[in-house]
Amino acid sequence: MSETCVPILPCPAIQPVLDFYTALGFEVTFRQKSPNPFAAVERGGIRLQFFGMKRFDPAGSYSTCYVLTDDVDGLYASFRAGLKEAYGRVPSSGIPRIGALKDTTYGVRQFLMTDPGGNCVRVGQRIAEDLHHSRAPRETFARALHHASLMADSKEDPATAAKIIDRVLDPAAGTPAPAQLLQLLTLRADVAVRLGDEEGAVPLLRRAGAVPLTDAERASVSDALARLETLRADLVP
Repeated sequence: MSETCVPILPCPAIQPVLDFYTALGFEVTFRQKSPNPFAAVERGGIRLQFFGMKRFDPAGSYSTCYVLTDDVDGLYASFRAGLKEAYGRVPSSGIPRIGALKDTTYGVRQFLMTDPGGNCVRVGQRIAEDLHHSRAPRETFARALHHASLMADSKEDPATAAKIIDRVLDPAAGTPAPAQLLQLLTLRADVAVRLGDEEGAVPLLRRAGAVPLTDAERASVSDALARLETLRADLVP
C-alpha cells in the first residue's frame, strides 16, 4: 500500500498564495475558479492545496502543516533567495513572513514561514531520535533562552518571548556568559522586528555585534550569528 497525505489550506484569495509559493520554487499543478476557488502547488515531494474563503482573516488563522526534509539548510537558503527576488526583501514580520532557522529543544532543526493566507508551514529536519521537549535548564540565562525560543519559534508568541528576555537582561539578574548574551540580544532583536519595533531592534543588534567571542564560542552560536547578520543587513545602516 502507498498513501500520500496532502493538506488543504484556507486563504482569502488564491493568487497571492500562488505568487508566494512560485517565488519559493513551487509549480502550480492545478487551478480552478469555479465552482469554488482552488489550487494546488508542488515542489519535489511537497504538495499543498488551497481553497478560497471570502472574508477569511489570515491574521486569525490557526492552519498549519509540517514539512520534513533531509536538507533544511538548503531549503531555507533557497526559500529566502526566492522571497528576496520576488518581494525585494526577505519578509521577517507580518504576513507573509519567514522566520529564523535553528536547532530546537525537541530534536529538529527547523524554520517557520507564514504564507499570504496565514497558513504556518513548519519545515524541519530531525537531528535527534527523541522528539520530546528537553527539560529546561536550571541556570538562569540558559533557562531564559530555552523558554524564550519556545515562545518565539514554536508558539509564535514574540511578546512573551520579549518579556522573558527583558527580565534576564536586567542588570539585577546578573551577567550572562558572552555566548548567552549574544543569543539573548539577537533573539530579543528578532522578536522586536516581529512586533513591529524595528527602531528598537537596531541598538540590540549593535550591542550583540559588539559582544566579544572566542572561536569556540562563535562555533557554538553559529545560528544566532547567522541570524544577527541577516537582521543587521536588513536594519542597520
